[in-house]
Amino acid sequence: MDIRAINAAQKYANSRAATDPTGVPGAGSVLGTAMSDFASTLQEGETLAKAAMVGQADPHALVQALSQTELAVETAVTVRDKVVEAYQEILRMPV
Repeated sequence: MDIRAINAAQKYANSRAATDPTGVPGAGSVLGTAMSDFASTLQEGETLAKAAMVGQADPHALVQALSQTELAVETAVTVRDKVVEAYQEILRMPV
């Protein structure tokens, strides 16, 4: 088993991102756009965080990107909670 840092980095770079909306079957244009926006917000926050670690990013831009990422994640969690709640309500309906 060959585990080298460069090999792992290449495998990671070649793998499909978990937030890639192209793999979602039947997603409408609105849902696909929302997922793309969510993914780009997360990617922007990650990029700025990496740049800040090496001292190449403005701290104000980093805080702004992280707050946008936090808002996007909170929105996604709220939507997920509403979907789960609706599903549970459907399961409680008598047949």
